[in-house]
Amino acid sequence: MSATEQEQIAGWIHGRLPDDWFTEPADVSVDRDEIVVIGRIAVPDGAEGSTDEAREAAVGRITRFREETRDQRIRIAREAERRFERKVSWGAACGETRALFTNVAAPVMTRLRQRERRVLDTLVEAGVARSRADALGWCVRLVGEHADEWLAQLREAMTSVQRLREEGPGL
Repeated sequence: MSATEQEQIAGWIHGRLPDDWFTEPADVSVDRDEIVVIGRIAVPDGAEGSTDEAREAAVGRITRFREETRDQRIRIAREAERRFERKVSWGAACGETRALFTNVAAPVMTRLRQRERRVLDTLVEAGVARSRADALGWCVRLVGEHADEWLAQLREAMTSVQRLREEGPGL
């Protein structure tokens, strides 16, 4: 997917969101299967910081936002799904608390050699994962947590290459 396509989708989403929903522009991330929209909502008065009370207040505020905006979010999602042929998932952040309301778990097919399958089977046998699929997801999340900076640099480089291709002479 091109950087331009991602920017177009994010721009459309930002244009459709009501101005009073979020305290700052929503974070819109896009891949070939899904559009994820996460917005920051206002922290309740007196519930700032990382105390248990603040976390519970944030959870309550997120729950209220989810319930009060459900119909509008569904309308926006249906429009976007027709227009961009991707599912739309929603979430909210309040203070230090973040929640995804919905998201896509897309199946991914892969071929693994015995050595790689043994890693997954070890995770299953040790009770870390319920299945090979769970174990593979666990591995991907672990790599993602420990390679965030490197992956961000790689994505940035890919975006630069895509922009240069778009700006270059047509073939």
